[in-house]
Amino acid sequence: MSRVERTKASQLDDVSKAIIEQLQLDGRRSYSEIGKKVGLSEAAVRQRVQKLTESGVMQVVAVTDPMQLGFTRQAMLGIKCQGDVRELAELVTAMPEVDYVVMTAGTFDLLVEVICENDDQLITLLNERIRTLPGVASCETFVYLKLHKQFYNWGTR
Repeated sequence: MSRVERTKASQLDDVSKAIIEQLQLDGRRSYSEIGKKVGLSEAAVRQRVQKLTESGVMQVVAVTDPMQLGFTRQAMLGIKCQGDVRELAELVTAMPEVDYVVMTAGTFDLLVEVICENDDQLITLLNERIRTLPGVASCETFVYLKLHKQFYNWGTR
């Protein structure tokens, strides 16, 4: 997140933060119901939500369980890079199996979460598409055995 984005996020007023927290508890909650909780009209909540989504402060999406949708293999990849890590991050980000990419400082330059239908798809992704990218020095794979926690209601602090 850039300095400008951090500043924008930290300048949210308490009402916008309360709206976000209401949607984190239940993304299907009506604008009318949220308005009652935060002290605004339905129209005012709708406008705030639109402004928050258009500015990129938040997204309202359906979070699914990949296993129940037939994606039985998830993994985190630790990638060490040669050259410009930003260029490699863009290449990896474009892959449909990739749902999370973060540049890091430490052992790995990139952490990349992938969701695959099965082990064969993961092997193909690793051997034919990730490891062959220009700039990949090494790739360590951490296969998920069981997901214990994945929540998005951590609030606005």
